[in-house]
This record gives sequence, structure tokens and C-alpha cells, in this order.
Amino acid sequence: MTATVDHSVDRGVATAPVPADRHAPARRASRAPATPRPDRPRRGVRALLASSAGKKAVMAVTGAVLVLFLVGHMLGNLKVFLGADSFNHYAEWLRTVGSPALPDRTLLTIAEIGLVVAVALHMWAAVSLARRAAKARPVKYAARRKSQANGYATRTMRYGGVIIVLFVVWHLLDMTFGVVNPRGGDATPYARMVADFQPSRWWVTAFYLVAMVVVGLHLRHGLWSAFQTLGVARRYRALQAGAAVVSAVLVLGFVAAPVAVMIGVVK
Repeated sequence: MTATVDHSVDRGVATAPVPADRHAPARRASRAPATPRPDRPRRGVRALLASSAGKKAVMAVTGAVLVLFLVGHMLGNLKVFLGADSFNHYAEWLRTVGSPALPDRTLLTIAEIGLVVAVALHMWAAVSLARRAAKARPVKYAARRKSQANGYATRTMRYGGVIIVLFVVWHLLDMTFGVVNPRGGDATPYARMVADFQPSRWWVTAFYLVAMVVVGLHLRHGLWSAFQTLGVARRYRALQAGAAVVSAVLVLGFVAAPVAVMIGVVK
């Protein structure tokens, strides 16, 4: 009688699946979970311009450029009181500065392009900051706070910018190109100035005066906001008066020539 041997257990062990790496489960268990890497902060000019501080810096720099332009332009306009020769010589100097090393109007054209860029960046920064402030406070205050931001300054900065842009367009068509000037573009700058602000064209003088007052209010609020951004407004209250004085001087300097022509002092 032949004894039978049961090999089922051995076959089961032999046919059981064997992992390719017997130590893999141990390694997987001992491996630490991967931690997500923190997002790297954005750097460079693009990141700076995307921040509120960068936009305020753009407004401050471009605002300073525009203030310097206003001061220079006002001083040039006041030469009308020195007579036709002095005013026309100044206007000719603007066109020929840098000559003969450079062609005529080279530096003037560069300055004009720089002013356009400064105005565009100034408006972009202002609109961007206003939108960011609106998103940060979507619900209006229940009680209307009496502050400078909610007073005339906000309305001046918002609607005054539109008035200033319209005035600049008109001013270029009038004094620079002579398209809407009674004497045309072939007349001398002094002749265009005198013809433009005659009593019969009182509405042009009135528009000029309104635009200059808006510029003054815009400048006053802009200077005061710059002082606040620098953190010196609370420590030096005199800076608020200084902003008002600078704005008033510029406004008076700009309106002096049109009023003088209208009342017959400059002929």
C-alpha cells in the first residue's frame, strides 16, 4: 500500500504571489509625506506695479513730473507781460533747443512724449487704486463720514481729471496747432495768445479759468495725499497749508495772462 502525501499546502505556498520587492512596503511606510512647497512671492517691476505701494509710487513720481512741467509752463506764459518779442523768442527757443547738434523739436518732442506717458501712468495708477479701494469696501458706510475723501476732493479727483483731459486737448488744438484759434497756426504764439482771449471770446477765457481752478484743486489734493503717503502729514500740519499755497500760486500764474488779455492790459 502506497502512502499518499498531500502537497496542497506546499502548492499553495509555491503558487502564492510574491512581491517583487519584499522591502517595498516597509519603505513606503517609513517614507514621510511630501509637503507642498510654498508659493514664491512675485518679484520685479511687475510685482511692484501690482501692489498698492507700487501704484502709489507711480502716482507720486508722475505727479512730480507734471508739477515740474506746470511750473515751467507757467513761467513761460508769464513772459507775455514782457512783450511780443520776449514771448515769441521763448516759444522759438522751445522748438530749437539743442540745435544745431539736434534737429529742431527733437528735445521738445521727447518732452511731449514723456508728458503723455506720465499722464497715462498717472491716470492708470489712480483708476487702479480707486478700483482696489472699491473692491476692499463693497458695502458703503451706513453713516456718511465727513472727511476730505468723501468731500469735494474725491469729486475733484474723479471728474476734474476728465475736465483736465478735455482742456489739454482743446489747448493743443488752440495754441499748439492753431486749428481752433482765430489767427490760425501760421500766426506767432503771441498773436494766437492775444486773439484767443479777446472779450468777444469770453467763453474760452471762462473755460480756461475753470480748468485752471480744477487743476489747482487736483494739485492741492494730490500734494496732500503725497504727504500722507510719506507719513509726514500728521506731524506737520503746515504741509497742508503749503499744498494750498503752491496750488494757488500756480492757478494765479496761469490765469494772469488770459485775464490780462481780456481786460486789455496785454494787447
